[in-house]
Amino acid sequence: MKVASYNLRLDTKSDSLNAWPYRKENVKALIEYHGLDLIGTQEGYLHQIKALTEIPGFAYFGAGRDDGKQAGEHSAILYRKDRFAILDSGNFWLRETPALPGKGWDAVCCNRICSWAKFRDNLSGKKFYMFNVHFDHQGVVARRESGKLMVAKMKEIAKGAPLICTGDFNSTPETEQIQTLSSYLNDSYTATRMPPYGPVGTFNAFKFAAPLKERIDYVFLSKDFLIKKYGVLTDAKEQRYPSDHLPVVADVEFLK
Repeated sequence: MKVASYNLRLDTKSDSLNAWPYRKENVKALIEYHGLDLIGTQEGYLHQIKALTEIPGFAYFGAGRDDGKQAGEHSAILYRKDRFAILDSGNFWLRETPALPGKGWDAVCCNRICSWAKFRDNLSGKKFYMFNVHFDHQGVVARRESGKLMVAKMKEIAKGAPLICTGDFNSTPETEQIQTLSSYLNDSYTATRMPPYGPVGTFNAFKFAAPLKERIDYVFLSKDFLIKKYGVLTDAKEQRYPSDHLPVVADVEFLK
């Protein structure tokens, strides 16, 4: 399976020529060309997520972070509907009371949501969980506590079953929250059998010459998976990236 984490960048006119209407087809083409199977997306509004389902064979699960329905940005999971079937699904918020929408800890900007689904892989018959999340970009406490909450919720929901966790964590590898996640799951960057491909950094700010040094987007997997390859894709058209983040892709397979 090719599993990816991809922050789509929200649709805002202030991005000018980098606004979503100019990028939509490039994002779709990237997903289709690279044959991605499961994509944890961040920041997409409902119309952006629906646009990605225009790619033949794709469906999604997710909810808006503002109301748990359709309002606001999503942390939606895009998947190939012929390959995978959803058996269960849900959402929770990164806050002290995760069952209800709202801001957590010292976050001041936004609600932050995690969407998860239990899948059956129709090729192998294997069942697994996928969690997809977007950590706060300002709250230091919120990011630290979100790392603890993610591990607790993954244990509670998946109960030791195979699982994947994708996201924009707004955190570099040495931070406490990434160390917390790495103590529970394998970071595909460090666990890949083939050396990591592409730049280390995953945020480009729509600058083609960005230094790409800071890794803030991740694909984590439980020990049930062999991580064959890991890469950060730098696809661009006319020196314009399809998003202000680069997609992180892990080529994985179930261990026997």
